[in-house]
Amino acid sequence: MTFMNKLRAAWKRNDSLVCVGLDPEPERFPAHLKDGPAPIFQFNKAIIDATAHLVCAYKPQFAHYAACDAEHQLERTIEYIRQKHPDIPVILDSKRGDVGNTAARYAVEAFERYEADAVTVNPYLGTDSLEPFLKYADRGVVVLCRTSNPGARDLQDLDVGGRTLYQKVAEMAAERWNANGNCALVVGATYPKELAEVRAIVGDMPLLVPGVGAQGGDVEAVVKNGQTRDGTGLMISSSRSILYASRGEDFASAARAAAQALRDQINTSRHRH
Repeated sequence: MTFMNKLRAAWKRNDSLVCVGLDPEPERFPAHLKDGPAPIFQFNKAIIDATAHLVCAYKPQFAHYAACDAEHQLERTIEYIRQKHPDIPVILDSKRGDVGNTAARYAVEAFERYEADAVTVNPYLGTDSLEPFLKYADRGVVVLCRTSNPGARDLQDLDVGGRTLYQKVAEMAAERWNANGNCALVVGATYPKELAEVRAIVGDMPLLVPGVGAQGGDVEAVVKNGQTRDGTGLMISSSRSILYASRGEDFASAARAAAQALRDQINTSRHRH
């Protein structure tokens, strides 16, 4: 099943637009996990089993594993999702972007080594840097467009021929890069007006929306400005506020409750047809 088909099915089956970011910070783990074998994998496994019926995707952030010399635990995490919860797509958040021959190796890393359903990419180097990812027609390519950080305005608001740079990225994604129908865009929850602008440019293309929860993005504004006509089209990502809802032995049940609360909050603002 393609990434897009898996995502659409998860939206419907779980009635959810929630994407849980699997961003491990071992110093915040419950004490009983910290000294055990493969603590990152064990933490992720518990979170996944507690929330799989509440989400439309999981998004492990690569740096959180590489910094801990834990790439193997990332592999185990994705393998576990594929085996136990195969209907939930996995987005490898690695924000890759490089010249063509190196980009091709990054595509192999994401789609063949880690077997992710989708990967985040940086379009700054242009079309040829994205092509190695886009040719995997069954996998998703999630292009940075309007990011959630405060410094996003430094470059992404620059005028390029009468449009802002982020609008141009959205336009190119819709008109040039999406030949295989496997593109999505990253647009931060902290910029709801820009989210509406991007939605108007790209039609029904899925949008990955970080920035709710710890970063303070407004859920109601995200849904209002970003949903498609059928009330889907969004992967609203939350990491810390779900993963670390509790630092005790009840961390998994607390994560379930936090994911449930976010799903319910999102669903109160969705169109229903």
